[in-house]
Amino acid sequence: MKLSLGFENSEEVIKLILAECKTIAVVGLSSNPLRPSNGVAGYMKRHGYKIIPVNPNETEVHGEKAYASLSDVPEKIDLVDIFRRSDEAGKAVDEAIAIGAKAVWLQEGVIDESAAERAQAEELMVVMDRCWLKDHLRYK
Repeated sequence: MKLSLGFENSEEVIKLILAECKTIAVVGLSSNPLRPSNGVAGYMKRHGYKIIPVNPNETEVHGEKAYASLSDVPEKIDLVDIFRRSDEAGKAVDEAIAIGAKAVWLQEGVIDESAAERAQAEELMVVMDRCWLKDHLRYK
């Protein structure tokens, strides 16, 4: 389902992503259990989502093979969940667009307005500066 621009962070988009995006590439996923990315991805996996770690510094996280970049992932990705600094998020968003992801989710504290606009212009669903886990708890 394609949505028009202007739905960013709307309840409608969040619920749609949670319901339809089952294969999630987690950019910046760390094997360190103290990192937020690790806890959120573990929660995703426990709730039936397929997680794909994307981090050039990891080989495996939560029992899943890690990839250096989104373009290295050999399967279709629904959602790209970004745990990177705001100044690095745009690269991940551009890669998400290039691989044909349905949506991008910039985690809490990750803000890149121009990257979000590029994704929306390519008809990706966009959520920015929100925690996937908190929204899953809220809407599921």
